[in-house]
Amino acid sequence: MKQSNHGGGHSAGKSHGSSGHAGDGVERHLHNPIEDRLIPLEPLDLGKVKSIDDLVRAMSKTAFTGRQLGEAADVLEAMARDEECFVVMTLSGAMTVAKQGLIVTELIDRGIVNAVVSTGALMAHGLVEATGRAHFRYNPEVPDEELYEQGYNRVYDTLEPEQNLDDVEEVMSMVLEGWDHNEVMCSYKLNHAIGAYLAKNVHERGILKSAHDQGVPVFVPAFSDSEMGLDTALNNRLRESTGRHKIRFDPFLDLEHFAATLLRQKKLGILTIGGGVPRNWSQQFGPFCELRHRRLGENIPLKRYHYGLRICPEPVYWGGLSGSPYSEAISWGKFVPPAEGGRFGEVFVDATVGLPLIVAAVLERLDKKGSKAGKGKMAAARK
Repeated sequence: MKQSNHGGGHSAGKSHGSSGHAGDGVERHLHNPIEDRLIPLEPLDLGKVKSIDDLVRAMSKTAFTGRQLGEAADVLEAMARDEECFVVMTLSGAMTVAKQGLIVTELIDRGIVNAVVSTGALMAHGLVEATGRAHFRYNPEVPDEELYEQGYNRVYDTLEPEQNLDDVEEVMSMVLEGWDHNEVMCSYKLNHAIGAYLAKNVHERGILKSAHDQGVPVFVPAFSDSEMGLDTALNNRLRESTGRHKIRFDPFLDLEHFAATLLRQKKLGILTIGGGVPRNWSQQFGPFCELRHRRLGENIPLKRYHYGLRICPEPVYWGGLSGSPYSEAISWGKFVPPAEGGRFGEVFVDATVGLPLIVAAVLERLDKKGSKAGKGKMAAARK
């Protein structure tokens, strides 16, 4: 039987200052937030906002996603200013279809981003832009069956004409037909060759063109999962049908070159858009080094990322990697903990909103102070 609430129960006479076991409250001692050195928030006063940087700085003093975005800009600025930091940018989703490609190009041209890891589709759609072709707004009144018949591929609210991809295949064909079958292909070598073709033959800016010019390697880990991969497969079938040697593709050349490049650096940073294979492949650098050291006895440093900035709306509770926070990756040996100097920012927002604001704000800061941030890091990327 339950003990009566009346009479001589064991909790009778308990001090109000100690917690009980029946959900009792406590007598609180109210602290002074100023004495506790808490950071006060500030109202966002648009009357004081004169630039994008002003807006982002003001957002950092508010709450929720606005504060995340403002703090993320501080992390990117720190990566850009740290001359010892080699920054890897990972890209997933339809960022080039969504017309964000020139933001990535600008980060490469300014030396802020020193290596790129991307989906193949994102690079293929970037080739559409880089060769002067366009994407178009989707009319929701037109059914997808009709779009298919007309040759329009839909990416959410945007259309990629199939003719664009046929035109891109012509560029790929020029590069692939010139490939020496004795040289084993991997994604960073192919992307460098595409960049060289663009640098010589087109005037438009683009990710692969800038990456070639600045010596920034571009890796596509899931290469066959893209239009570029399909174009390469078609070229191999053509080679075989005409009695020529097929191109050999080895993805482990990408892994080894990526690891060797990062092992030369003093500090590492990662700027992640979305998640997927590019994020995981890039973050596995730390475990790869550890396994080489622990299982193979190699004398290599156990390097991890010092900085991290992630823009992705994926929630953590689905349990997938795209939504996992950096704190989880610390347990895998991929990131330096904050207690040891790690610095991270995570923004749960659509990257077509977050990336332009963050990058524009940081570029304003660098330009305002005449900074040459990132320029000294280009040489390391070329080695």
